[in-house]
Amino acid sequence: MSGGVDIQRELNKLEEMILDSPRFLNRTFVNEEHLLEQLDLIRISLPASFQEAQEVVQQKEEILAEADQVAQEIIETAERRAAQILDEMGLIRQAEMEMQQIRQRVQMECEEAQDQVMAEIERMRRQAQQEIEEMRRRAIAECEEIQNGADDYADRVLRDMEQQFTEMLRIVRNGRQQLSVEPSAPAPRPQGNRK
Repeated sequence: MSGGVDIQRELNKLEEMILDSPRFLNRTFVNEEHLLEQLDLIRISLPASFQEAQEVVQQKEEILAEADQVAQEIIETAERRAAQILDEMGLIRQAEMEMQQIRQRVQMECEEAQDQVMAEIERMRRQAQQEIEEMRRRAIAECEEIQNGADDYADRVLRDMEQQFTEMLRIVRNGRQQLSVEPSAPAPRPQGNRK
């Protein structure tokens, strides 16, 4: 639409003018003056309409070009982001692999440390058992030595007592023999000051 003239409406009027014109022998008689005026009106309006159409087409092309540019920018941004995500995923995978390796290494070190601790505990247990056995042997030897010493001491004491009793028994026997051999004599009178 340009200059207030509706091209479609004017074309409709032209069509009505032709359809409403009288017919004779399959021929249509049209008022030439009215037809030319209508065509002039349409012809005058067409350049402006074409210009508007060209502007619309140009705007459409500009919009499409801008849309293509925006789409291309979006695609490039998405590709960059995808590449960044892939890089990050690669870093994450690498970090996960390194973490797995570290976990395995730590587990192996823990198992080795546990084995070493268990071996050290076993060594200390055997050493303690040997020391206990040695202490038991020494204790038994000391007990036997003490027992032997006590037996020797008791034997010496009993031997001394036996000797003393033997001596006492000899004295007692001698005394009894003397009593049985000697006649009984009067007891001596005590000497003292006479009054």
